[in-house]
Amino acid sequence: MNGNGAPPRVGDATTPSVSTGARTKLERGRGALGPALELVHTGRAPTRAVLTAELGVTRATAGAVAAELEALGLIRVDSRPGASAGAAGTGGGQGRPSHRLSVAEDGPVALAAQVHSDGFRAALVGLGGRIVATAPGKVTVSADPAQVLGAVVQAGAELLADSGRRCVGAGLAVPSAVAEPDGTALNPLHLAWPAGSPVRDIFAECVKDAGIDGPALTGNDVNLAALAEHRHGAGRSAQHLLCVATGHRGVGGALVLDGRLHSGSSGLALEVGHLTVNPEGRACHCGGRGCLDVEADPLAFLTAAGRSPGPEVSLLQQARDLLREEPEEPAVRAATEELIDRLGLGLAGLVNILNPDRIILGGLHRELLYADPERLRAVVADRSLWGRSGGVPILPCTLDHNSLVGAAELAWQPVLDDPLGALA
Repeated sequence: MNGNGAPPRVGDATTPSVSTGARTKLERGRGALGPALELVHTGRAPTRAVLTAELGVTRATAGAVAAELEALGLIRVDSRPGASAGAAGTGGGQGRPSHRLSVAEDGPVALAAQVHSDGFRAALVGLGGRIVATAPGKVTVSADPAQVLGAVVQAGAELLADSGRRCVGAGLAVPSAVAEPDGTALNPLHLAWPAGSPVRDIFAECVKDAGIDGPALTGNDVNLAALAEHRHGAGRSAQHLLCVATGHRGVGGALVLDGRLHSGSSGLALEVGHLTVNPEGRACHCGGRGCLDVEADPLAFLTAAGRSPGPEVSLLQQARDLLREEPEEPAVRAATEELIDRLGLGLAGLVNILNPDRIILGGLHRELLYADPERLRAVVADRSLWGRSGGVPILPCTLDHNSLVGAAELAWQPVLDDPLGALA
């Protein structure tokens, strides 16, 4: 991880203090601060009673941990009887209602940035995956990554200045595999950037030049979408989560194993866009033919429907509009079935290899699922060994701008790992 300075210290005159007795209890449970924050961040600990049970600590220790996180400006502890419930499922039981826990709505934020073939966008994202503010998306992406990343960071810096919020760091989502440990964009096929562009170093330098504190981190856009959906969206509670999505161009995939994003030995895992699903199909940018990347993305859909893409809006928006507005037009219906069959074939192969307990679909793939869920599920079940034995749940992604939220998760991770160390 690339650090670019430490966030401002907490503990000034406006920061709530914690009593000496509570601090003594906190010392016994200091290692629980990070896990506790993650539980509140992901919505798995809505009350102090649930937090106590999840951490396996005493109620006093859980109270001290919650108080310290509140003192850091990260969460809110609400002890008002009317704001908490003792009903089953809240952890309050039949006795005294448990204190409610929530992320601090006015707390710190992470700067999130995303670049794709049709433009870029910046946002501020708080704990809980809440998008606090977004800058209008730009539609011009030049061949110079430094120019593009400088522009998106500047847009984010303006959001920060307007918000007056403390920033914990910055995260960037790009439509390319990001090689580790050097942080290069290995194959930005749908951008005009040179292969191997040092996007992480460029992004970190832009963040530093903008006067933004904290680490500056970079990842593949679909990996980050999967991370966000696993923590805050359709992938919650899944242990082996497969995410496949087509955004503005191409198809990407990501895998969460045992609750952790799987990126492979060098960050290049799950390049599902280059699975062959039609050997006689379209030529792919990678040099192959009939890859999922060119058989099931927005351009493939528009082409199959006999539509010529226009410059007014993104390819993704044009494909979505066509699917929503003319779903029963014969050419559109035929294109929908063709892409569903291609996508289903690719998903079936992945199910055979990975045996996920849930599949989530994003971008245009989510719209295809909405259009004909029975057909897609039937193709996957028919072509996969595990599908025939009961099927794998296939669900739509639920977060708007999930790659942006995932980019923010990169910046939030050091805080989730060690709240005191990251904010001290």
